[in-house]
Amino acid sequence: MYQCSKKERQTYPIRPHHGMCLAFFIGNGYSTGFTAHMQEMLELFTKGADVCLTVKTDEICSACPNNSQGICEAAEKVKRYDNAVLAECGLKEGQKLAFPEFTEVVQKKIIETGKRTKICGDCQWNRICQEQPSRWSK
Repeated sequence: MYQCSKKERQTYPIRPHHGMCLAFFIGNGYSTGFTAHMQEMLELFTKGADVCLTVKTDEICSACPNNSQGICEAAEKVKRYDNAVLAECGLKEGQKLAFPEFTEVVQKKIIETGKRTKICGDCQWNRICQEQPSRWSK
């Protein structure tokens, strides 16, 4: 189902824009199930998982009510977010990297440079991201 294999050392597919979502996640979400799953994935990623960048549904999307049989109802919008993150960070779809390496590049190339709003300022969760500090900042 996913482009990235999960057979290697705990490598999980992740949409590039989720690097920004996770930076500001405070427990709000589309549904209770989604929020619980997002928290679980954040904990799993920060304990040492590797990620493989995909512009298709990922592990986080699996619990989203907007995910209908592997297709996001907002597919065009989130694909635009994903492609913008890849471009700004100099990353490529299918690229595998350690989660901390991924979050570091998202923090430095997007969040610290103020480009997050340009990429996903039309997201319904934008206000939360504006009000919270990034968990990736050091």
